[in-house]
Amino acid sequence: MDRSRASGPSVVLSLFVLLCAAGCGVTQGTVPPPTPSSPTQPVPIATNSGSVSISPQYVALGPGQKAQFSASSTTGGQLVWYVNSVQGGNSSVGTIDSTGVYTAPGSLGQSENVTITAELVASPAANHATAVASIINYGVVYPTNNPQVDLYDIYLPAPGQVAVQFGQTTGYGRSTWQVPTPSSTGGQVTVEVAGMLAQTLYHMRARVTLNDGATFTDLDHDQFASGLPLKTGSPPVTSAITVSSPGTPQPGIELWNTVLPAGDTQAFATDLNGNVLWTYSYKGSSLDLVQGIQLLPDGDMLMVISYLSSLPPLEVERTAGTINVVREADLAGNTIREISIDTLNQELASAGFHDSDGNAYQLRSFHHDVLALPNGHWVVLASYPKTFNNLTGYSGSTTVLGDVIVDLDQNLNPDWVWNSFDHLDVNRHPMNFPDWTHSNGLLYSADDHNLLLSIRHQNWIIKIDFNDGQGSGNVLWRLGYQGDFQLLDSNGDPDNNPADWFYAQHGLSYFSPNTTGVFRLGVMDNGNDRIFPAPAGQVFCKNTGPYPPQCYSTFPVLQVDEDNMTASFVFHDVPPPSDFSFFGGNTQWLANGDNQVDFCAPASGGLVQELDPSGSQVVWQATTPGADQFRVERLGSLYPGVQW
Repeated sequence: MDRSRASGPSVVLSLFVLLCAAGCGVTQGTVPPPTPSSPTQPVPIATNSGSVSISPQYVALGPGQKAQFSASSTTGGQLVWYVNSVQGGNSSVGTIDSTGVYTAPGSLGQSENVTITAELVASPAANHATAVASIINYGVVYPTNNPQVDLYDIYLPAPGQVAVQFGQTTGYGRSTWQVPTPSSTGGQVTVEVAGMLAQTLYHMRARVTLNDGATFTDLDHDQFASGLPLKTGSPPVTSAITVSSPGTPQPGIELWNTVLPAGDTQAFATDLNGNVLWTYSYKGSSLDLVQGIQLLPDGDMLMVISYLSSLPPLEVERTAGTINVVREADLAGNTIREISIDTLNQELASAGFHDSDGNAYQLRSFHHDVLALPNGHWVVLASYPKTFNNLTGYSGSTTVLGDVIVDLDQNLNPDWVWNSFDHLDVNRHPMNFPDWTHSNGLLYSADDHNLLLSIRHQNWIIKIDFNDGQGSGNVLWRLGYQGDFQLLDSNGDPDNNPADWFYAQHGLSYFSPNTTGVFRLGVMDNGNDRIFPAPAGQVFCKNTGPYPPQCYSTFPVLQVDEDNMTASFVFHDVPPPSDFSFFGGNTQWLANGDNQVDFCAPASGGLVQELDPSGSQVVWQATTPGADQFRVERLGSLYPGVQW
């Protein structure tokens, strides 16, 4: 198969631009939106009584807009129209003429509901029908601290949902997700509008859908997305994304997580042409890295912000302002909630969690990954040092760095702890000891509620008895070289070539809908300490070139059979040596069946490819010369469930 760089025209686009000069601002709204509230009056309900019927029963319209109502009586006779019990209405509630044309008031203090009534003159008490008109004040758009994110604020007098359409013309083209009113009586809805190009004029309007079926389209607002924020203290660094699309890629956007150079904005999203649509910036030290950013079902972003877990403690102590947190932030960049490593250590002690020697946990750092569970819990990964005397091959005292997994409940309180020292052999250390485990990825198995953990320095992916925080923590199996599975070749025979296993891996993900029994698992096989058949033996491909010619990174998709304890390749390819990536990266199974792979750190810079289901053709490719991408994920949009 052809694994060379995809050919075709390339589009080189600036990843970072200068902030907008003075005068480039939004055209509506310069102050924060008011605190959301709800209507105090109950929402009226349309009714029919006697022989009279009215249509439509529910409408939504803006100030000064008109709506045509019609009414009839099965018994005949003259009808008369009222608005909020006022015949013909008035300027404060709106007017209705004899033909049923209702005109909303030209201005109102707050969105409100009015009742339109048609009565039979001959016997009004027994023969009338009512409709409800929801008069919705036009929305207001406010800037946020993120120049590419605006807040769209609109007040609904009845329960419903709001989505905002936006685009560079009044054809719009993109939409946010739907945001519901805060209560069953309506209230203020604030929508974060994100996904706009910098230095570009945008049009946007709200589309309101009330629960009673009425719809309303707000006026057009034009806004200017002013520029890209950079991490505090960073110079305006220019990096480039080079994109080529020789095929038809899975539509959506790319969510990037840059780790080197650390001075760049470390989390950002682009369209598939490489145009930057969104960034996240924060205040921290030169050691800080965003790690494992991901879009949550509630529309926020979840991430680890911390230093490299392998850094010496003294270096961290000497660097002021270093962050060590797991953080949830909204699209505007506001922190919604977070937990620091110091707070977690205190809470572990308060909850009575200790290691097997009875010592209180003193976790050093969050690192690499955080997992959001369906029940609202977070599963966090943290480094934990433990000192041993006279280990095999190591005389005297050795401080070994292992990993601890903690399950945090919805209030970020710890309720389950797993310690690598309790479940793995500290004398097994294929690479980089005493940085013993260096785990870097977590997966949740929805089918049996257990965890998969990628342990880079053991060359293993293990399954842990988690059971949603009720499990024993026992290691159920170990996948990888010298683990519990027999690797099979394409004929179903034992594959005894140790080089075919993954080594120093990152970025595991499911490649099948099911997660137990016989399922598929993709992984970025960095290959740092790959073991080859004799006489080549073990080859260490470290983080500086030139690398030995045997070094390669790949991205196998394995079919794992838990019943028979076998693993076989669904896909296994050896890319050219130029793609060797000594750390980072991930794989992703896309909705169209393609496979996206991120080679984090080749010598030429980050390389991301979308391959067709056979793996033989590059459908889409992006490179970031001079910048390493820890993880890259294809999303439908910046909004869960919305496809751009």
